Amino acid sequence: MGFKKQIRFLHKWLGLISGLIVFIISITGCIFCFHDEIKDVTRKEWRLVEPQNKPFILPSVLQEKAKEILPNYKQSMVSFYGKNRAAIVYTYSDLGSLYLYFNPYTGEHLKIENPETDFFIIVEYIHLYLLLPDYIGKHIIGGATIIFILLLISGIIQWWPKRKSDIKRSFTIKWNAKWRRVNYDWHNTSGFYIALIALILAVTGLTFTYDWVGDGIYKTFNFGGDKVLETKKPIIDKTKFEYNTAAAIDKAFYQTMKKNPKAEMFYVMLPQKKGDIINTGAYPHTLRYDHQSNYYFHPNNGELIQTDSYDSKSLGLQVVEMNYGIHTGQILDLPGKIIAFIVSLFASTLPVTGFIIWYGRNHKSKKSKA
Repeated sequence: MGFKKQIRFLHKWLGLISGLIVFIISITGCIFCFHDEIKDVTRKEWRLVEPQNKPFILPSVLQEKAKEILPNYKQSMVSFYGKNRAAIVYTYSDLGSLYLYFNPYTGEHLKIENPETDFFIIVEYIHLYLLLPDYIGKHIIGGATIIFILLLISGIIQWWPKRKSDIKRSFTIKWNAKWRRVNYDWHNTSGFYIALIALILAVTGLTFTYDWVGDGIYKTFNFGGDKVLETKKPIIDKTKFEYNTAAAIDKAFYQTMKKNPKAEMFYVMLPQKKGDIINTGAYPHTLRYDHQSNYYFHPNNGELIQTDSYDSKSLGLQVVEMNYGIHTGQILDLPGKIIAFIVSLFASTLPVTGFIIWYGRNHKSKKSKA
């Protein structure tokens, strides 16, 4: 069996094994691309607010309001998403998680959202875990993604034209041909055109399943190094820890804003147990989770313990923290999301067109034998 025949054999069976999962991953990724834009239109009553020429309300005030509304829930984080967006207090209990939306200027309570019933979060969980327990689902998704990468590579190898005269034919679809030929051309041509970006989306997607992928990206861009060491959080003396005070939380928030006057989005992670510290973050752009700066504060007095500004981070860590933005297309704003949407949509057609090719050939061979 020649090399290309071996590649064709590998491509066929890998595609049949992973086709359904690849289709699910691609179509859910496609649906998720514009979730923020769709929610801004359909849920603007509690996601969007009128911008005011005044500072945001103190995070401790929103924390207390959340306690009053949901006394049996603990508050894990307070996030401010932008001047025209609601602030959110993230809460949890044995019953699950709930998100509380507030006006960031007045503290007015706007909405309680249950993520377990949210359409786009369900789509995201299908994309990540197939709605299975995460320790099972993520490995099925991860395995199918690795196979998809192999399919992209093997597909290009077997498709690549042998002669220069075949290049034009290989890069185009013969629309006036019979539908089986159109399907064949679509599978090969669309697969080629999306291959590079699909490969980037697949690799960045693997970081959500396997830590070694993120570590590999970190080491590649840094020519070595230890990501765990660079991202190590400071440790405080537990014997002197009483409990985080409202003043400490607010001080940490204001110091973060002061250090990042041009940032649009902020979060404050609230200590949950003895020894935890206050962790804050600032992002330059609303609803974009890249180029972040992180800060760590003492829970008693709000004293700054450690600064991890974006500029101080290594290139490897900067790229790793851009992973979500690259995977979703957010890194390039709307044009990036459009590209991610189109590539995901085209990727979802590959298992379908590939199956049609296999079924047609298999059915034809059985028919000829008969």
